[in-house]
Amino acid sequence: MDDKKLLTNEHLANERTLLAWIRTGVGIMAFGFVVVKFSLFMQQLAMVMGKPYAVRSQGFSGPVGILLVILGTLALVVGMIRYQRTNRELSTGQFHQRSTWLYVFAAGMFVCSLLLILYLIDTL
Repeated sequence: MDDKKLLTNEHLANERTLLAWIRTGVGIMAFGFVVVKFSLFMQQLAMVMGKPYAVRSQGFSGPVGILLVILGTLALVVGMIRYQRTNRELSTGQFHQRSTWLYVFAAGMFVCSLLLILYLIDTL
């Protein structure tokens, strides 16, 4: 395989990685939106059923949903930054693997997961 074809394959892989970041970001934002809207639905349902005590116990769903939307947006931004940096490094032949943002992103998702678990335990 010649160098030009190998470089083309690397650029195409970089584009697929960007698309994966975009899919991940959109999925996380959609899930955050659903979490927030479900919380609002539960509040309205409690009011209709005449249970005002349930209305005040919103729990973590609103803040967690918003945090998920923020993390989804962060995934889009991080994906674009990584794409541009990798594209530049591939073009110059000086690619360096970096995983710092991946760890930051995974830690953020872990925190959201813990908050969702606490919310689910609280609503039992």
